[in-house]
Amino acid sequence: MRDVAVVAFAQSRHSAEDQGLAETEIVLPVIAEIKERTGLSRFGFTCSGSCDYLQGAPFAFVSALDTLGAWPPISESHVEMDGAWALYEAWVKLQIGQTDTALVYGFGKSSQGDLRAIMTQQLDPYHLAPLGVDQVSMAAMQARAYMDRAGVKEDDLRAVAARSRASGRDNPFALHLPDPEGDDYDVAPLHPYDVAPITDGAAAIVLAAGDTARELCERPAWITGIDHRTEPHSLGVRDLTRSEAARIAGEKAGATGIEVAELHAQFSHEELILREALGLGGGVTVNPSGGALSANPVMAAGLIRIGEAASRIHDGTASRTLGHAASGPCLQQNLVCVLSGEKNG
Repeated sequence: MRDVAVVAFAQSRHSAEDQGLAETEIVLPVIAEIKERTGLSRFGFTCSGSCDYLQGAPFAFVSALDTLGAWPPISESHVEMDGAWALYEAWVKLQIGQTDTALVYGFGKSSQGDLRAIMTQQLDPYHLAPLGVDQVSMAAMQARAYMDRAGVKEDDLRAVAARSRASGRDNPFALHLPDPEGDDYDVAPLHPYDVAPITDGAAAIVLAAGDTARELCERPAWITGIDHRTEPHSLGVRDLTRSEAARIAGEKAGATGIEVAELHAQFSHEELILREALGLGGGVTVNPSGGALSANPVMAAGLIRIGEAASRIHDGTASRTLGHAASGPCLQQNLVCVLSGEKNG
């Protein structure tokens, strides 16, 4: 296996409202910043993550290539997933050994449509999608089941949201949200503050292999383990109170000795389920960036978790971190990336 590291990370200043920018205009400053940081104008491989449904146009990701300078032709790919899965594809590409650098980016503009209706389209077309059930309703069902099993109360969920929002106010890129308040439900038992906010934004990461990583970054965040797993598509055939996919991915990625974990929890109860699945004890700092509960740009939020985890390696505040990304209803798909300040982790 080749040694591959995150050597640079950049993200937009996220917005909760439509700023009148197209997705391409949100991406452009991020790509410009990542090029400036690395001193690279071209990369051996490029992979993006986005969702055509957010723009309402087929192959909408193609327009974002204008931000890269795709002439002369570049080696490029795309996943209709969060950018974290684009990072996985780029990591595999680097393992093949055909290139030493890769640019990965993800972007999404949720403010211009009905996100809940859009996400319903990811459900199976025979049983769930025709019912029109949305992701928040399914998350509420999962939250209730988990609370009944684990003895968790609504105040415990509020504490997760409060900590996330407080951390987000210290993050210049996140939404600066007030402390949780009010007793109204979004979908019981979830209150509005238990649900990730609508967010527009983008993020980019540069991966590099071997000596190239050392040349581009003083303290590379080496990927010592990465794995992703998925649960059965049907909600009725799995235990919603646990995340077996996250547990297995964590074990395969070697998620031990973690100091800081960035978890892609789009609902407050998901953080508690993920903590349990990944074996993260009280000594682990979780989502110091504020996590998705402070800023959740769809198709970039998972990639941001890896970038934030890598940043702790870059600045020397941690030596072993974890970035997690999720996709699909009720934590259906989970990707775990373990990062270290040392190659052998």
